[in-house]
Order: sequence, then C-alpha cells, then structure tokens
Amino acid sequence: MKHIPTWLQILIIGILLFIGTEETLRITKNPNFFPTVVLLGAFVVPTAFVVYFYDHVKHREISPGLLTTSFVVGGVLGVIAAGFLEYGTLTHLSIVALFGVGLIEESVKLIFPLMMYIGWRYRHEADGLLFGIAAGMGFAALETMGYGMVTFVQSKGDFNILRQLLLVRGFLSPAGHAAWTGFVCAVLWREREKQGHTTFNSAVWGAFILTVILHALWDIVNSLGGQSATQFMVITGGNIGIAGISLTLVIRRYREAKRLLATQSDKS
Repeated sequence: MKHIPTWLQILIIGILLFIGTEETLRITKNPNFFPTVVLLGAFVVPTAFVVYFYDHVKHREISPGLLTTSFVVGGVLGVIAAGFLEYGTLTHLSIVALFGVGLIEESVKLIFPLMMYIGWRYRHEADGLLFGIAAGMGFAALETMGYGMVTFVQSKGDFNILRQLLLVRGFLSPAGHAAWTGFVCAVLWREREKQGHTTFNSAVWGAFILTVILHALWDIVNSLGGQSATQFMVITGGNIGIAGISLTLVIRRYREAKRLLATQSDKS
C-alpha cells in the first residue's frame, strides 16, 4: 500500500474526529463537547495545509517547532492586533470600512513573519512562503473559532448552522488568509534574494496592495446576504473567482520557490 502523506492523514483523521464529536454533541446535547467540535472544525484544514507545504518546500533551517510557533504566535498576535485596530472600523460595514478591515488584517498577519524577515537568517523564498502560510492559517483558524462560538450562541444552539460555518470557513481558508499572507511573504523574501538586502520595493508593495484588494472584495461579496437566486449566484461566483485568483498567486510562488530550492541543491 502506498504511503499516505502526513498532511492527508491529518485531514482524514481530523475530519473523522470532527464528524464523531459533532454527532456526539448533537445527540447528547452535552456542552462539554462544544469546544472540541469548534477546535477540530477550525484547525484541521489549516493544519493539514501548512503540513502539505512544509513537506514540499521545507528548508533545512526551519524546524517543525519554529513553523508551529509561526502558526500559533503569528495567529494570536494577528488576532489581538486586528481586534484592537478593527474595534471602531467594524461599527459600520460600509465598503470603505471593509477595505479598512482588509488593510488591517493583511498588515497584522505579517507581524511574526516580519520578525523572521528582519532577522535575516531565513533567506529563501520558500522560507517566506512557509512563514506566511503558517501565520495566515493560524489567524484563520483562531478567527473561525471565534465565529463558530458566536454563531452557535446567536443561533441558540443550532448544530446545522455551526457545522455549515465550520466546514465552509475551514475548506475555504487556504484560498483566503493563507494564500494572501503566503503570497506577500514569498514576494518579500524573493525580492530580498534578488536585491541582496532587506527591501520593501514596488513589487512588495504591489503584492501587499493586491492582497488587501482581494481580501476586501471577499468581504464585500460575502456581506451581500439575501436569499434570491441572483444574489446566491453573485456570492458563489465571486467567492470562486477570488479564491481562484488567490490560489493561483500562491501556487505560482510555491512552484518558483520549489524550483529555486532544487536548483540550489543541484549546485551544492
């Protein structure tokens, strides 16, 4: 039997555990299972996604422990900073406010990766890609946990709504926070490799602005609401389009980073 990749093992086992725990919560109505359901629903896909990239573009200098630190610390720092900075912005969900949210969240997710960037030790584009994806996924998982808890309370314990939210946010997370932060960090590290020194040039700023726009458009599309067929098609089409662009950007950087690592290995 062919070896099952680690990321796929995590995904399969995690989904099975989520289904079992969620069904137990639904049947028994025992609130003790609620934290486990939310934890699994929020973290299974992000964890599997990070492990996938680590297995495929890992560099010898980045240990699993450091990547876990980027996931946890990067996510927590981002959530805390976003919470403070967005406090006034989220009082009114206008288009301008949603662009403000995009700017804030895409900035705060970079806190931990920038610490690694300024430290200079981790020099390859693959390193930046990993730090960005890990921090973005940590942020996404913690954000999903928060949404899950709030949704469950506001829906007065509706298990179907909770399940839908966790599944949708979980499986879409690679096309959102992870792709955006991973892309920016990959470009940031790539430009430093090309220039030979720390730089925030037009390519870096262009990548950052692009992710802010994609983030804001994602929020705008998903804030439309409504139950009509037209609105549903707009929301679905918008999500697919933005997700496709976001994943294309990060996959291109992933392939280039992997190619460069292979080239450097051949030369050494």
